Amino acid sequence: MNQRLIVSSALASALALGLLNTAAAADEKGKEKCYGIAKAGQNDCANLSGTHSCAGQTKADMDANDWKYVAKGTCKTMNGLTAEEAKAKLADTKKKG
Repeated sequence: MNQRLIVSSALASALALGLLNTAAAADEKGKEKCYGIAKAGQNDCANLSGTHSCAGQTKADMDANDWKYVAKGTCKTMNGLTAEEAKAKLADTKKKG
């Protein structure tokens, strides 16, 4: 009886995780990460350098290290950077600093 309960719980958990991933993908559809546009405390998730791993933890406005989701195609109009551009900018900053 306990083994059946464990197996069914594991299966239910796996199915629930699959549904969560699908929901997250649907939320991100039509959006892109835009670096260098987040105001302090308004980033969407972890930064490039790994100094923080959660939303809302950026300390500076418009830091190229942090990003926000924006509608696809609008990042450039906001003077934002792609991930590659942000990485290059951070690498240049490290070389100079």
